[in-house]
Amino acid sequence: MQLSRRTFFALVLTLATLPLAAATAKPIQLSWTPQNIATGSPCLFRVEIASSVSSLLGTWQGHGIAFFPSTDPHVWYGLAGVDVEAKPGSYTLALEATLADGKLIHEERDVLVQQAHYKTESLRVPVRFVQPDAETLPRIEADRKIKDAAFSHETPEPEWSGKFIAPIDSTVSEGFGTRRTFNGKLASVHRGLDYHAKPGSPVFAANSGEVVLAQELFYEGNCVIIDHGQRFMTLYMHLSRLDVTEGEKVKKGQEIGLSGATGRATGPHLHTAVRWQGAYLDPAQLWALPLPSMP
Repeated sequence: MQLSRRTFFALVLTLATLPLAAATAKPIQLSWTPQNIATGSPCLFRVEIASSVSSLLGTWQGHGIAFFPSTDPHVWYGLAGVDVEAKPGSYTLALEATLADGKLIHEERDVLVQQAHYKTESLRVPVRFVQPDAETLPRIEADRKIKDAAFSHETPEPEWSGKFIAPIDSTVSEGFGTRRTFNGKLASVHRGLDYHAKPGSPVFAANSGEVVLAQELFYEGNCVIIDHGQRFMTLYMHLSRLDVTEGEKVKKGQEIGLSGATGRATGPHLHTAVRWQGAYLDPAQLWALPLPSMP
């Protein structure tokens, strides 16, 4: 079969550019979900590597990210996020991949973090929760040490699998990120999500993991903290009953307690929070984030 002159030159041009395309292709391809990351956002990094890799590490916002392989050995994932009070701007994600032969390859990519906008609200609570008396202060300090110990728990591998789920079958009563004033004074940013919950409503684990705290605290009331691996944790507060114990392994959807109004609460509800290496993330965004199942 004879080719026309135009077709012949088009074919030659195509073949001539193939080696150039292969030579300029980066060894590491990076993407993330959601595409637009804002303060308070959880995010999933996806890294595709042409070569065989034995490990992949990342550094972002001063935090280490231990990536894990998917069912495709050339695709790795890292679950991370941006604290609700972080400064918006561009943060460099630095990647280091160790190849099967021991060689290292590096890649850097700037990731833009936008400013999220949250509302402000005023609440009235008992004075003892805003201005605790001298007898209560040692209890609060003891609680802080208990929480710090739980937050420092290290599980090197992810124990979660697939999407996180809402821990209660109810509607949201207060969103994430609200600047809250108690009795006229700015107390904090709402670092979690509140759900309407009648006393005694079942509360479920948002994903699989290990219970690293299950006890009563002054502010949080009966509280459960689950470590889902790599210091990615979910918190459940103001429970009327605890159904798990510290050190227990739980499965996604397992009942961990009943809702209530213990601790600093204006009424019965469930407060749930998401924490990654000290950063507080929007739980509603985590529930909506498509996540891979563990291989």
